[in-house]
Amino acid sequence: MKLMNRANGGRGLHAFGVQGAREQMARLPALMDPDAPKVLRVHESEFDGPRGMVRVRIYAPPGVHGDAPVLLYFHGGGGVVGDLETHDVPCRTLCREAECTVVSVEYGLAPEDPYPAGLDDCVAAFRWIRDNPELVASDGRVAVGGDSMGGNLAASVALQTRDEGGPCFQLLIYPMTDPVEPSASRKAFAQGFLLEADTIEWFERTYLDGADPSDPRIAVLRAPELAGVAPAYIATAGFDPLRDEGHAYADALEAAGVAVSRRCFGDQVHGFLHMTGAVPGAAAALEELGEALAAGFAAS
Repeated sequence: MKLMNRANGGRGLHAFGVQGAREQMARLPALMDPDAPKVLRVHESEFDGPRGMVRVRIYAPPGVHGDAPVLLYFHGGGGVVGDLETHDVPCRTLCREAECTVVSVEYGLAPEDPYPAGLDDCVAAFRWIRDNPELVASDGRVAVGGDSMGGNLAASVALQTRDEGGPCFQLLIYPMTDPVEPSASRKAFAQGFLLEADTIEWFERTYLDGADPSDPRIAVLRAPELAGVAPAYIATAGFDPLRDEGHAYADALEAAGVAVSRRCFGDQVHGFLHMTGAVPGAAAALEELGEALAAGFAAS
């Protein structure tokens, strides 16, 4: 099943440059998302991060009275594109399906704020939520999650905060886990499946800005010690260049004694989270992710 970049005129995001790519990404919700699911309440806040104020959007679950578990969510976009708006529908859906509060983080993006700025924002966001549960009516359970680069950030946050308690659960959706060694799926799906090799290379070059790609805070698959990190649910897509590194990270976590659930949505491509109003099976996949998150909270 080949899915070309029809919405982008057949061109990858890298062909538009930074601002153009952000504009293309911003078009996706209107093209591919369903109507925004209803939640109890949505409001925005900010906290004092390592480089200044960091904006967050907070989704309160319907039907929940009192404190609730919290998902700290990091959006995808290669560390270059994406924002609170592009991921509004997925965050609303996870909020409803898992009956949890979702805190979506607008972390710094490259090239203005290259690595490690965005990651530092995400780590600071976790500590802010953990240390101030009353601000979001948290019941003390805080999970991290994200898609693509956001999945990479969530995994890195879980690793960096492991020795201080860390999150209770990780929801990693087609995460990037190793930019160093191209996997078989990166080669097999290099063109024609929405996220193409040239765009991946542009994202990684822009995000890293000369940083070592084997740094285990980026290449989480290469982290020297994975034992003790939070249990994880890792979702991959069958026609995704990042599929195999998601599988490899699940294998590595299991080998380290970490509880892992995994699901490959075999008929989907990278980015199916944004296609729930247009692609068969994508909405059901997102609902399943919400169920997995609820199960993760229940087990914590």
